[in-house]
Amino acid sequence: MITLEKIPFTSVAGQPLTLYLWQTDAPCRGVIQLVHGMAEHIARYDRLARALCAAGYTVAGHSHLGHGEDAREDELGFFGRKDGWDHLVEDVHAAHEMLLKRFPGQRFAILGHSMGSFVTREYLLRYGGDLTAAVICGTGWFPGPLCSVARAAAALCGVFGGWQKPAPLVDRLMSKDNNKAFAPARTPFDWLSRDTAEVDKYMADLRCGFLFTARGYYDMFTGLKSLSRLHRLAALPGNLPVLFISGDADPIGTQGKGVNTVAQQFRDAGVRDVTVRLYPGARHELFNETNRDEITAELIDWLNRHMK
Repeated sequence: MITLEKIPFTSVAGQPLTLYLWQTDAPCRGVIQLVHGMAEHIARYDRLARALCAAGYTVAGHSHLGHGEDAREDELGFFGRKDGWDHLVEDVHAAHEMLLKRFPGQRFAILGHSMGSFVTREYLLRYGGDLTAAVICGTGWFPGPLCSVARAAAALCGVFGGWQKPAPLVDRLMSKDNNKAFAPARTPFDWLSRDTAEVDKYMADLRCGFLFTARGYYDMFTGLKSLSRLHRLAALPGNLPVLFISGDADPIGTQGKGVNTVAQQFRDAGVRDVTVRLYPGARHELFNETNRDEITAELIDWLNRHMK
């Protein structure tokens, strides 16, 4: 039997957060910490978490600041007045430390999707030595100059429109081509998945698809710009196995090119076990794709081989 426990904790920024913990009574093979993406929430990972639990893993994750059930409507897409990106990364570590106390002696892995993959990549630079394995899902490569331009656009929106107000200009700049390959598009979010029912569920979810605030965008591109400084990758632990997974039709990963770029950066930094798996035809949300059972089975197989 799989149970879901909701554990309150406090963000490093002081706001209340909730750690979701899925587990069974069976012996635990390891703990998998999920880090979700932009404009969504951790409850959307229930199906994946239960599949991992059925394979013997304990699974945990929380909704980021400005996301999910703990965020007020006027906080959506807003991490804080300053240091928002650091707060996201450090909240993941705070949750990890809670899990360490609850499951001493266990092996730990992290799985970050989309914006969560960027948070996870920063997390590996700071705390990767605490982990047995890492999975980077739906990631991409954002060069420093592009991040600077996007951050400047967010700053303009913040100065003239309000830092805690939605920034549709930045949203249009960053997402205008996401559906280009899927024209004629049925919805603005066809790029997420080939499964129309999953796209419709996303659009019907009031805690999904919201516009980020100017400050939220500014913070995210601050984090991405920091990740573009490749000398920092020397901090990655060389013995950490890393799996990159993405759809080869995912615009965030530039149809696999950006994924391969980041994976090669990890190899060049000395990470010895780097695997890339691109799924033909799949779009951005792999675990909501039409072939999600295949993807989940391959993920579990990889975890089983690396979490021994």
